[in-house]
Amino acid sequence: MDKNEQNHNNTQQHIPQPDPAISSNWGSNAEKDPDEWVTGVEPMTGAQRSYLKTLSDETGETFDETLSKAAASKRIEELQKKTGRGLTTNK
Repeated sequence: MDKNEQNHNNTQQHIPQPDPAISSNWGSNAEKDPDEWVTGVEPMTGAQRSYLKTLSDETGETFDETLSKAAASKRIEELQKKTGRGLTTNK
């Protein structure tokens, strides 16, 4: 191996590749289905709790403080549809 080849080999960088076992949407902005979340069974986050309480109050729906992260995410989506909050429009 000559000096140019050695320099080339020493300067090559490792570029990480997506692991399809983790997510088939690696590198995209697509949202992963809450049912596929590794931490989806954990209790909802404080932010989810606060937002879900606000949405529940606005819609007159019952607030369930025992929801998991995944269930809270789905419920937030349902209530957003009722209130129009958090929804984006395609133009």
